[in-house]
Amino acid sequence: MHHSIEVQDLTFSYPDGHPALRGVSFMIAPGEKVALVGPNGAGKSTLLLHLNGILRGAGQVTVCGQVLTDKTVGAIRSAVGMVFEDPDDQLFSPTVFDDVAFGPMYQGLPKPEVSSRVAAALSAVGMADRATRISHHLSSGEKKRIAIATVLAMEPEVLALDEPTSGLDPRARRGLIRLLGDLPMTMLVSTHDLRMVHELLPRTIILDAGLIAADGPTSDLLADPELLQAHGLEAP
Repeated sequence: MHHSIEVQDLTFSYPDGHPALRGVSFMIAPGEKVALVGPNGAGKSTLLLHLNGILRGAGQVTVCGQVLTDKTVGAIRSAVGMVFEDPDDQLFSPTVFDDVAFGPMYQGLPKPEVSSRVAAALSAVGMADRATRISHHLSSGEKKRIAIATVLAMEPEVLALDEPTSGLDPRARRGLIRLLGDLPMTMLVSTHDLRMVHELLPRTIILDAGLIAADGPTSDLLADPELLQAHGLEAP
């Protein structure tokens, strides 16, 4: 059985020479839900962008048994659903239906299959009645759900989410946490929301200055105030 994600000695520097990742290695098993936490500038978003080849550093990234290369990047992008912090980065079509249908249509699926996937994805995020709405007229919480639906319609094996609860009011946040808890796929969630981490994600990786500072059961890491304080985090 292959791991969903396997990262080995991943190193990446930005064009200005700033090292963002410095020899990062970890594995995530199928179905595992993992938090990625750390201070601003730790390299969390940079790491997520390596999982589907948007960024390419030194080292090796393997997703669902395939090593990330120029030849496999297309298949890996189908396997990893990336949900960005700002849903407006993912919503650009005239209607919600069109946004969610974009990925399956781009894959060349027949129209009945596209419609079926859109219906299933919108139903999964509790937005089945929003298909004809204009995405940019929705609330922040609704946009987050639609952004997740655009990814679910591609039927990925892995979800990579960047700050999924940022900017949400308490009700929308609660609904999103419930939604993510119900989804069966492997997840890596970059977040500052340690209350969500405590509730939703059994394993936590702490990233700081491009290095993994800790990796273990969420309950253990969040119960260590000195560890959290050392890496700019506050216990929930």
